[in-house]
Amino acid sequence: MEINLLLVIIIVVLALSFDFINGFHDTANAIATSVSTRALSPRKAIILASVMNMIGALLFTGVAKTIGGKVTNPFKLEHGLTVIIATLIAAIVWNLITWWRGIPSSSSHALIGALAGAAVASNGWNGINASGFTEIVLWLILSPVIAFIVGFCIMSLLKILFANASPHLTNKWFRTGQRFTAAYQAFTHGTNDAQKTMGIITMALVASGNLTELEVPFWVKVSTAIVMALGTSVGGWKIIKTVGTKIFKIEPIHGFSADLSSASVMLALTLMHYPVSSSHAITSSILGVGSAKRFSSVKWDTASKIVRTWIITIPAAAVLSALIYWLLSLFLP
Repeated sequence: MEINLLLVIIIVVLALSFDFINGFHDTANAIATSVSTRALSPRKAIILASVMNMIGALLFTGVAKTIGGKVTNPFKLEHGLTVIIATLIAAIVWNLITWWRGIPSSSSHALIGALAGAAVASNGWNGINASGFTEIVLWLILSPVIAFIVGFCIMSLLKILFANASPHLTNKWFRTGQRFTAAYQAFTHGTNDAQKTMGIITMALVASGNLTELEVPFWVKVSTAIVMALGTSVGGWKIIKTVGTKIFKIEPIHGFSADLSSASVMLALTLMHYPVSSSHAITSSILGVGSAKRFSSVKWDTASKIVRTWIITIPAAAVLSALIYWLLSLFLP
């Protein structure tokens, strides 16, 4: 078997593995609040998230093109297939480490940091598209800030509107509303996160000469959508516990506000063709909602632990990917 074809097959397997892990790693982002408030049972929440993830994944490709072409140029990247293999291995390892620790880290940060690290290891600093990489990182930084502000504003508005409402009726109304916001959250997760895997596979097809333009093939869209849905169905219970219970005590009105905020931010970034971390969006929204409820109600020690992981993910994934690339380059072209 020709070496390039073998490497492409390895990349597809690794990319779909990353997609599957991303699904169970990020299940918490869609369903943690609805499960913690008992708006949905865990089983119903995971089924809902799986279906909506798959629907969302099938409808968009803009983020895939951003991932595949803005961090580095697949048409000019030397040793491109080895770079992509190192990227995927590093991103998978980082996702598994943070999942095991129950930390809602970012698959987006891990993938982008790993791709940058491997590209630099292979091609030097010329391997990076500086303007495109900076643009992506800028939105990855801004999106949780925006999600925090939106969550704070929505919760503050709802506090005023429902100040005199019966707590029992308020909980009942918003518990019902959470079923819709959980579906919205899962849909937007699919529109953005699955595209990252699509982008990496498409990039590999370009680098290997199997594609002449950066367009996502239909089989890539379908396979990534199905695999992400399967990963989502497995669930990520450690992260669900962190997001749903360890930041502050979430009631239905808080879960509704956080889901609505983060999902809206994710959809906006998807329409702009930028990757966004669903982990960052939902966690920041919860922090914003909690701060609007009462600043002291937020467990800031847990929040600081999460933020520290966010900060180190891109450089850690980049270094890990560069090391893996160096090892692979001893054996691969």
